Amino acid sequence: MPQHVVELIGSVAACLTTFAFLPQVMKVWRTRSVRDISLITYATMTLGVFLWFVYGVGIGSFPVIAANAITFVLSLFILIMKIRHSR
Repeated sequence: MPQHVVELIGSVAACLTTFAFLPQVMKVWRTRSVRDISLITYATMTLGVFLWFVYGVGIGSFPVIAANAITFVLSLFILIMKIRHSR
């Protein structure tokens, strides 16, 4: 498969998986409700996404870097809201 096709597939996958977080972020922002969100899931997810970002930097893959940088911010927002509003 040509490299430009592989990069296109990676870019589309990155957009889809990254922006899948937006509805959750918007709901948490709007309602301030985090009751049904798992702290362990979001802590694990946030760490995993950060490590994917580091991996992307290591291999020099723009789709991996960009998608995981954005997803890290979105996931971290939900994690912070979970910690803040669970008290």
